[in-house]
Amino acid sequence: GPVWSRPTIWGEGVPFYSGRDGDTGPGLTEDGKRLVRRCAALGMVVDTSHLTMKGFEDIGAMGLPLVATHSNAWDLAPVTRNLTAAQLRAIGESGGMVGLNHATVFLSPEGWRSGRATLEDCLRQLDALIEGAGEDHVGLGSDFDGAPLPDGLRSCADLPALIGAMRRHGYGEALIAKLARDNWLRFLGGVLGG
Repeated sequence: GPVWSRPTIWGEGVPFYSGRDGDTGPGLTEDGKRLVRRCAALGMVVDTSHLTMKGFEDIGAMGLPLVATHSNAWDLAPVTRNLTAAQLRAIGESGGMVGLNHATVFLSPEGWRSGRATLEDCLRQLDALIEGAGEDHVGLGSDFDGAPLPDGLRSCADLPALIGAMRRHGYGEALIAKLARDNWLRFLGGVLGG
């Protein structure tokens, strides 16, 4: 995306706060809007994961698919980087995607306080993302690059444990395939013309 969790010449990033939504400041600058339009013209996906709520709305107003590659539901973990119900709905309506963020601080309030989380926290978040954006607009995200991770999911090598937890949770094979692979492939194929 055009920002991380700090301001840049492109826009305002969402700082890490607990108990607040992403309405923490301005959105994209005029240069940021030009950058996003240029990226879209080149067939690039612009990630909204670290943008403020206003920046998210700026991209939505351009008519682009809204994509948050590694964000979760604010209702379950009220952290500024997570997405409100309205944002999740907008992602689904735009034909975009949201990817489950595995970092503990984004999974649950306990994850924020203690840095601990479980696969069950991942499943609760997946349920909320599916309810908010729709099962065709949810996939696996990441944050395997140094963030505290849930017990049983310490690296991408542990993703089979998450898949097993999905089965035990009652997800059918077709839904698991969508979440683990197919939704991202369909979305990226559409963007890249494949």
